[in-house]
Amino acid sequence: MRQINFANLKRTVYFLKRNGIKNTCFEIKERLEAGKQPPYVWVPASSEQLAAQRRRAEEEKYNLKFSIVVPAYRTPENCLREMTESLLAQSYPDWELILADATEEDVLSGIIEGFHDARLRYVHLNGNQGISENTNRALELVSGDYVGLLDHDDVLTPDALYEMAARIREERQGGREPMLLYSDEDKCNGDMTVFYEPNQKEDFNLDLLLCNNYICHFMVMKTELIQKLRFRKEYDGAQDYDLALRAVEAILGNKLKGGEEFILHIPKVLYHWRCHSGSTAENPWSKEYAYEAGRRALQSFADKNGWKAKAVNMSHPGFYRLEYNESPLKCREDLGAIGGRLKCKGRVTGGRMTAEGKVLYEGLPLNYSGYLHRAVLQQDAAALDIRNIVLKDSLRTLFKEITGVSYIVSPGTEKFDASVLSEGTDPVEISLRLGKALREQGYRLLYLPE
Repeated sequence: MRQINFANLKRTVYFLKRNGIKNTCFEIKERLEAGKQPPYVWVPASSEQLAAQRRRAEEEKYNLKFSIVVPAYRTPENCLREMTESLLAQSYPDWELILADATEEDVLSGIIEGFHDARLRYVHLNGNQGISENTNRALELVSGDYVGLLDHDDVLTPDALYEMAARIREERQGGREPMLLYSDEDKCNGDMTVFYEPNQKEDFNLDLLLCNNYICHFMVMKTELIQKLRFRKEYDGAQDYDLALRAVEAILGNKLKGGEEFILHIPKVLYHWRCHSGSTAENPWSKEYAYEAGRRALQSFADKNGWKAKAVNMSHPGFYRLEYNESPLKCREDLGAIGGRLKCKGRVTGGRMTAEGKVLYEGLPLNYSGYLHRAVLQQDAAALDIRNIVLKDSLRTLFKEITGVSYIVSPGTEKFDASVLSEGTDPVEISLRLGKALREQGYRLLYLPE
């Protein structure tokens, strides 16, 4: 959905005011090129697939209940009905809805009662205390094993809870109790006839999360954890981001090393984010306070972990960067190496790699931000190209064991001087071996595209 329309024009004007003509021209050019790609088509689970899921859920006794928490305030009746119907259509049956309504008048309870389903619980709150406190009131009432967060005007796909339950059951059979799960998502128009801009997410990536709340929807969290953390009202507008950051910190534990196996990604669209003129996704002016709240939540995370870093806004709203006062390797004990991108003729040619050696963002023009702006974000990497890497001092003995050469720096920098590698050395192969060794030692590799 990249055609010229009023919403895209509004976003372009907003970007222009923030970033100037030159950067806006690159942004427009990149969007136009992206518009040449085949259109996104959401393919729902078939009726046969949903029926099979219902049978499995009934026969296999998952022993797992979800509490779906929805804070409501002046919710349009059609949105409330569609949100509720998306729950009633779930192929997984063991769930409850806690609808905490802060609307001054009790106008929604009749709609909920009209569905005649005991799993639907309506609570009329005594006054509107903001989205965080309203949600906290609902959290006090849940009875499920996991809590899922759903906005009052969005909908779940019919297989959303089943996919979550199936993954939790699989992990339990392996002796693990997941603490946080999240899925892919997309956007839809007001009447849910057009679906667009799918957010096909990465598996858990701490530093990517420190740039943007890519986890977002659909997220479920262990009940005990979310009830312990609760929402903080001072971060209203970015309360989900603040919660995700604090949850990750609690799961990973001391020094943020270990525990990532308890944070799971389900690579399937399970959530439709409805966009209208008042939503952040459609109108970037609608919630500027939310972007500032997100930046403050990130700063709080950095401060709590003792990092000497400043959270700053990036050119696209809702995206951030940590600017460290000194090398991130000195600020953070969880990092083993940092690395940047390689470039040639105005395009990315190397930098962040997958464990299989694929160069991410390869061929992308340097002035483009890539899919969902990820090419310009700080992020964890499975491997970093050895031709543009800086290693933690304490790991230089390991470096020599892996590469066969001493860690010699380029003059005036801390970066490894790749010219000392033996002739015929494959830089990709040796980068992969080094990345694997560092990860096996429990370290992260931080990709810094800037």
